[in-house]
Amino acid sequence: MEVGKNIKHYRNALSLSQDDLADKVYVSRQTISNWENDKSYPDIHSLMLLCTIFGISLDQLIKGDLTAMKEHINELDQKKYSHISTLFILLFVLAIITPFPLLHYLGIFGGITWGVLMLVLIIVTYVVEKYKKRFDMQTYREILAFTEGRHLNELEKAQEKGKRPYQKILYALVTAIITALINMALYFILR
Repeated sequence: MEVGKNIKHYRNALSLSQDDLADKVYVSRQTISNWENDKSYPDIHSLMLLCTIFGISLDQLIKGDLTAMKEHINELDQKKYSHISTLFILLFVLAIITPFPLLHYLGIFGGITWGVLMLVLIIVTYVVEKYKKRFDMQTYREILAFTEGRHLNELEKAQEKGKRPYQKILYALVTAIITALINMALYFILR
């Protein structure tokens, strides 16, 4: 991060000690030291005060950090999407394989349990769909590119958009068939 180096540079240019700068920004000397050594990052209010004290723009103070921040945000989004999609897959598999055993062994309580599982799955599905919409990813190839931290070019994006309607129908049909087959198999095994 460049902010720490920039704070130190501009502080020295004005011949301010860490204590002097800390008094002007209303923080402790240790906080200034942490900023300069990249142990912590100033909040937006402190950044604005620093810019005023140094007589520079925010861009000048944080130059070089914007790219790093964008990359960090993208990494966080990728990790969050990875975690939520893993949870979605787990819940989806449970929703497919548990209805008959739950109803068979637990009766109405099994049905209620499965209903709660479905409710949680719907909520997680909503979150996954929000991520997909936010990052404009619908097809497997688009999702894979996102999780790898890369972007499709315009031609690849156009090809993927053409596939979307067919893939949604195909996914729904395959899911229904797999669910029916698994539950029929469980019916005959547990009967």
